[in-house]
Amino acid sequence: MRYRLVFMAGLAVGYVLGTKAGRERYEQLTKSARRVAQNPAVRNTAETAAQQGRRVAGRACHVVSEKVGDRMPEPVARRMRSLSGRGAGAGGDDWGTGNA
Repeated sequence: MRYRLVFMAGLAVGYVLGTKAGRERYEQLTKSARRVAQNPAVRNTAETAAQQGRRVAGRACHVVSEKVGDRMPEPVARRMRSLSGRGAGAGGDDWGTGNA
């Protein structure tokens, strides 16, 4: 009960402090976040990381399917085969990051 009371007091203090910051501070933070996200260097770094992640995931998929392919349930094995058949330069992927 004591922990719940401390938690509720923390919520109340956070709410009061948050409302004092107000909408203006929120708008300032979102504008800053948007400016950072639209920075070409940040976008290039994010795309590079996404491409590297896709390459690593493709290699991992291949290794997993080789090592445990015959022991996987058939629907999973079929899905692994379909994923490993795609090229790294394909236009899209199942992760929603293709052509970002």
